[in-house]
Amino acid sequence: MTALESRPATPDGPADGTARRSAQPTAEERLPEVRRETPRPTGSRHRDDVLTLVGAALAALATTWVLYGQVLPFSGTIGFVVSAYLVFMAFYAGLTALTRPWPVVLDRMMTTVVVAAPAIVGLALADMVLTTVFKGLTVLVHPNFYTHDMAGVRPTDPYDRGGILHAIVGTLIEVAISVSIALPLGVTTAVYMSEVGGRGARVVRTVVEAMTALPSIVAGLFIYSVLIIRLHMQPSGLAASLALAVMGLPIMARASDVVLRVVPGGLREASYALGAGRWQTVWRVVLPTARPGLATALILGIARMVGETSPLLLTSGATNFLNTNPLHNPMTSLPLYVFTAVKSGEPTFETRGYAAATVLLLLVLMLFLLARFVAKQRPSR
Repeated sequence: MTALESRPATPDGPADGTARRSAQPTAEERLPEVRRETPRPTGSRHRDDVLTLVGAALAALATTWVLYGQVLPFSGTIGFVVSAYLVFMAFYAGLTALTRPWPVVLDRMMTTVVVAAPAIVGLALADMVLTTVFKGLTVLVHPNFYTHDMAGVRPTDPYDRGGILHAIVGTLIEVAISVSIALPLGVTTAVYMSEVGGRGARVVRTVVEAMTALPSIVAGLFIYSVLIIRLHMQPSGLAASLALAVMGLPIMARASDVVLRVVPGGLREASYALGAGRWQTVWRVVLPTARPGLATALILGIARMVGETSPLLLTSGATNFLNTNPLHNPMTSLPLYVFTAVKSGEPTFETRGYAAATVLLLLVLMLFLLARFVAKQRPSR
């Protein structure tokens, strides 16, 4: 028998080769025991969650009614709603913490805030629209309101006389002229900032961003001082259109610049690889790709222009007659008509103003739908 075959047993371990367990704990055994956290619930809410939500809401309403209406010397709908919401948050957090871990409580609180914010905005918008429609509903049902102007009609005359045809036509003419001026300039400016670049583009971008926050009255004063005072031009639809173009130009340019800058660079490189030049690439590739975004820029510009009133007070003048010539004589628009009617103090004329505001809302909605339809059209090949 050789030495390899007759290996003696060592004192450190048994002769059969099995490892003897050490009396000291291993490194794995010395690791602290990891606390197992309760997994967060996923998917739809359970019955307990729904009952907790409903219970917190009912408790908040009852508590707020007792404190806000019976104990504390406060009143008002807005204050009641705000107080009820804060009390609801406290009750909801406490009830959720009884059965859920703290991370779940934080998730529920943030969900409540995130849901409440758009709900408040939506309710405020719905309240504004419904209030405007209901206050002008007695005038909206008369067909003459859309087919006649206010020539020879007094503010106290009944609703079956007069209308806002002159204001509707004036708004359409002024917006059309201002868009025809601001849209090409805005898109061209955006192309220069995004495609040409350089120091000049940075300066132009800074000016455009500064003009985005320009007060509308400043644009009206600019057109008034240059065209009406210095050049002795009479207030007209053209002067109002120029003031609106000054307001809409920076918005269209800024929004178009953002859209053009997100066009994938691979499209430009592929066009250059096929032998196209810079401006051919812009015209054939970049602008068609960014057309939905450019339509959005147009929407933003129109929304800013169609609701402006202060520039029109200085540049367009006011008239009760229908005027389709923007070069001569004053021209009334819907915002100016609404402003004049609501501030008149005559209840009958105020109702006409709310009805005109409803028509203005519908007009803006139709313009938005038209722009969306144009944006969805595929570019011709």
